[in-house]
Amino acid sequence: MHPSPDPGDRLATLGTQLIEVHQWLREELARLRASLEPGAAPPDDADRPRSLRAHCLSFCAALTAHHTGEDGGAFRVLAEEEPRLRPVLEKLAQDHRMIDGIVRRVEELAAAPVGDDPAAAARVRAELDGLTAIVESHFGFEERTIVAALDALRADAGTAEDLFGLAPPPR
Repeated sequence: MHPSPDPGDRLATLGTQLIEVHQWLREELARLRASLEPGAAPPDDADRPRSLRAHCLSFCAALTAHHTGEDGGAFRVLAEEEPRLRPVLEKLAQDHRMIDGIVRRVEELAAAPVGDDPAAAARVRAELDGLTAIVESHFGFEERTIVAALDALRADAGTAEDLFGLAPPPR
């Protein structure tokens, strides 16, 4: 996980920090997908199947931690502070449950030996393509609907790590 930024600027940039977490997750997902492209070289001195499993499990754990953090952190706080957002927050929480099912399928597929089996890699790629489409739509909707409300939260609402399950990457 990434270190939290200076808590003194937390209030002014909480929405920006959410976007930064989302951008980092987008980049990690793109790297994971690229590693499955036909002919992709394994990372430096790593064996491809093992690195795929490790990268997949790392990404899936980070995405799950982010959504769990939002459900128990940011969404809870926003529902208390901005009751008008409750239907939006419920929609986002539903997305989290749907995404979690896809993440579990990706983890199961990545746990099986992929090796140089093009069909196995294609199955993982297909799930990642679906995950990418859903995550991109979800992140975009979330950013359009709650960033301003996050920026307006009271100073003692929590840090990005408390509210999002992950701190944004260092600037």
